[in-house]
Amino acid sequence: MDGTVPAPTASNGTTFPAPDAAGQTVASIAQAQTISADEIALYDRQIRLWGVQAQEKIRTANILIVSIKALANEAAKNLVLAGVGSLTIVDSELVTGDDLCSQFFISEADVGKNRAEAAAPQIQKLNPRVNVKVITQNILLQGPDFYNPYDIVIATDLDFTTLMTINAATRLSNTPFYAAGAHGFYGYIFADLISHDYNIQRDKPNMPTLIRPESATRSILSVSTKKESGKIIEMVKKRELYSPLLLANSSPLSPEYLRNRRRLKLVSPLLTCLRALWDWQKESGATLPSHQHVDLHRFTTLATEKHREFQLPADTLKSEFLRSFLQNLGSELAPVTAFLGGQLAQDVINVLGKREQPIQNLLLFNGEESSAPVYALHPIFDVPILPQVPVANGSGQITID
Repeated sequence: MDGTVPAPTASNGTTFPAPDAAGQTVASIAQAQTISADEIALYDRQIRLWGVQAQEKIRTANILIVSIKALANEAAKNLVLAGVGSLTIVDSELVTGDDLCSQFFISEADVGKNRAEAAAPQIQKLNPRVNVKVITQNILLQGPDFYNPYDIVIATDLDFTTLMTINAATRLSNTPFYAAGAHGFYGYIFADLISHDYNIQRDKPNMPTLIRPESATRSILSVSTKKESGKIIEMVKKRELYSPLLLANSSPLSPEYLRNRRRLKLVSPLLTCLRALWDWQKESGATLPSHQHVDLHRFTTLATEKHREFQLPADTLKSEFLRSFLQNLGSELAPVTAFLGGQLAQDVINVLGKREQPIQNLLLFNGEESSAPVYALHPIFDVPILPQVPVANGSGQITID
């Protein structure tokens, strides 16, 4: 159905003309009954960016962050400055000397203290309007009901089994979930929003927008129009469906890759290595592989297997990349965590405001190449089987000297 959006009306019945974006912002502010004048002044720039309705959703949001290391520092900073209503930090670990290298909410005087308790006062200073809370218990002691009060759960720099357990609980409580991690130059953001509706605005195209599925996970729900600055703007409401981490970790690439050898050659080997790391963690019960030969050999074997499962060309997984990935494991680099934390916070803000396309569903970041591809990993794709390209040595095994 195609319609025109009327000018906003205040609670006293006054209709505000809104011929342009500025006029709509003023009209929207007039509609808001819960955001104070002080808050409108404080958040003026972002209200003009994403609107007062989105800001209202942000200011009432209850966010949970599990594990507060460098990446979570960046995400927490951006969310608090954006004005979320409440931020709860769960972390049972203590501050160590290693934490001081890239975590700006703690100092040398905090070594030995609980990591969440040490960071919380500095986070609170960024925005006194935000209610910052701390939980020092192990997150694995919490059941699904624990997640019910939260609008979004963010788990960072945790092993796969812990992430999978948290994600299973958030599914049961119907709470959107993000996982993220950083390893030196490399990192990722995973999203399981279960089912998420959002809106996009664009110049009205010449061809009509049909209400239909756009992909296996995305559908157009409704279409409307409005006039703005002499243009006709089309507003499209879409729905994205997501898969939990457990299923995404065993899912293939989408057909758009599997049917195109050129695109397969461009898939980042970081995808292979991250899946190999997660499988190594499930298999070994440890957080990261050591530099002992047995661990390096097992990880290399897993990476080769995962690369083959993705149907990726064997020559795109090079020993040099494997070596670099292993050498970066467990380290934190401020520029990388700043990028990942910023992207994560921005996606959370967009999800809260129900605007723009969210991450679907795995973003990878390679700091050496400054690339951040996004891959949709779901078990619902009809996967064509491509013939394997023969490997020169006949074994298909990558080795690290």
